[in-house]
Amino acid sequence: MTATLTPPRLPSASAPASAPAGGLRLPLLVGGAVQAVLLLWWASFYPGLTSYDSAVYVQEVTGGGAWHSDHSVLYNALVWLALRLPGRLAALTLAQTVLASATLAYTCVAMRALGCRGRWTAPIAVLLAATAPVGAFTVFIWKDVPFTLCSVLVFAASARLLARRAGRADWWVLGAALLGLGLFRNNGLGVALVAGLVLTAALTGRRLRVALLTLAAVAVSLLGQLVLYPALGITPPSVSSVNSLNYHDLAVAYAAQPGLYTPADTAVLAQVAPLEQWARGGANCYVSDQLVLAAGFDRAAAERVNDRLLELWLRTLAQRPDLVLNARICRGHIAWSPFPGPPEKMAHTWIAAPPPAPADLYGVAAPGTPLAANPYRQALYSHPLLPLLRPVAAFWYNTFRVPQLNWLCYRGATWCYLGYAAIAWYGRRRRMPAAYALAGVLIGFQLSVLVANPAPLYRYLVGPLFIAPFCLALIPAVRRPDQPVPKA
Repeated sequence: MTATLTPPRLPSASAPASAPAGGLRLPLLVGGAVQAVLLLWWASFYPGLTSYDSAVYVQEVTGGGAWHSDHSVLYNALVWLALRLPGRLAALTLAQTVLASATLAYTCVAMRALGCRGRWTAPIAVLLAATAPVGAFTVFIWKDVPFTLCSVLVFAASARLLARRAGRADWWVLGAALLGLGLFRNNGLGVALVAGLVLTAALTGRRLRVALLTLAAVAVSLLGQLVLYPALGITPPSVSSVNSLNYHDLAVAYAAQPGLYTPADTAVLAQVAPLEQWARGGANCYVSDQLVLAAGFDRAAAERVNDRLLELWLRTLAQRPDLVLNARICRGHIAWSPFPGPPEKMAHTWIAAPPPAPADLYGVAAPGTPLAANPYRQALYSHPLLPLLRPVAAFWYNTFRVPQLNWLCYRGATWCYLGYAAIAWYGRRRRMPAAYALAGVLIGFQLSVLVANPAPLYRYLVGPLFIAPFCLALIPAVRRPDQPVPKA
């Protein structure tokens, strides 16, 4: 009698597979190693790295006035809480390093579910932590830090779902991270919506759940902005702030085609700023601040004639959409171009100033300002725990600012394209079209910044610097579909 050999049964594509071997070893090793590296950044720049926004947060939550929702209310609340804890702002930046370590460890586990060995992803995580654009970024007092980490968690949870390895905890991670995108940055709703919709389209069998999580995250963030924050006495963004990009669109169009506007139209513009200032601000399509933050721009007047300005904007869009799109694409240069624009037009990549913070805290604590007399401002000044390490960390931080390496170190667009290429290679070779959904977060970053962006700040597109290097680990993970997922 002849024995019949039956091939081992592989898990179906519609049912969750068993957890890969390796247990907790990979996340514990990665989390521990990354945390050790981030602690060096934290101790060197204790209590943390700062920017103009950092000083504004402290002034807003301790100045006794109303909070404003043009910044993240949730992050402002964390700053307020940290200022009342031992260590003050150092407690907040330390918490950010812990969250970053856990996020990168979770991402390694998620990539393992797609066939990426831990020996490939663990070095990526540690090397990222050692770089200034990623490692030093985690100790900045910025709302962009938790926002960026939420985007990485969305990517990692999506990988778990697409690999059919997701458990209940992964669904909680996805939901919380989508919500965090909207709560930590007002325009983060765009990233959440695009990433969620792309995942919904790709994930057969769980589409309704993903769609509901995405819509719930967007709805909660919008309710906060429109209902909850005003009810709590939090001041909404001013009309001139909300429409500042529309004003700059008008300036770009006016500089290019002044004949589009009648004398009545130019009279409206002149109420806000001299016409030569509109032309000068519009001549630089890369930066809206050169118009709306210039001394001659009257914000109060802009709010009085805002309806007329928006009418002009809509008419310009209808008659010459090319001029408006040119302004948006030019201002969103950081979103799509791997290389900086002309420095004379301030189109270089805007990177946070090297440590330490200036005495006037970027002008926010200049003599005569409210923060100058605020005792909480002392929490923003650096006094490293490891003084001998501080010069080494500062040297390493500034090394990444070499202009010739800017396209690689600080341009998120570069890493988006590398990520797309790796994901496409993996999806095609694995005959797994659903894997293309891994690009959802990267697409969301590029589209949201392209649609609404004031200046080429690197931090607006720092998420791809975290995510895309892990996508490169998909290249050696290509296997025949009938081969099992490798162990860590």
